[in-house]
Amino acid sequence: MKKLILSAAIILGSLSIYATTTNVEPVKVSVNFQSEYKEIKAEEVPEAVTKALETAYPGAKLEKVFVNEKKEYKLEIAVGDQKATVYSDANGNWLKI
Repeated sequence: MKKLILSAAIILGSLSIYATTTNVEPVKVSVNFQSEYKEIKAEEVPEAVTKALETAYPGAKLEKVFVNEKKEYKLEIAVGDQKATVYSDANGNWLKI
């Protein structure tokens, strides 16, 4: 009986080695807020943006246009029965947002 208790104590003692605490660092979360866009007229869109739109999406109809302080354009377009929102800078380069 002594051997059984002694062996149980040794086994439990060796298992407690793995029961250590770990230091967990707090998770840092960064949130990018999208700049506020204000609606503008389609005529106010730079020519480079309209040419890029015609090239990338032939036959697309420009429904709404928004611009922010950084001169980034949010274009709501319709191609046939499909609708999409695309983003462009003032030079006609497409942005991934």
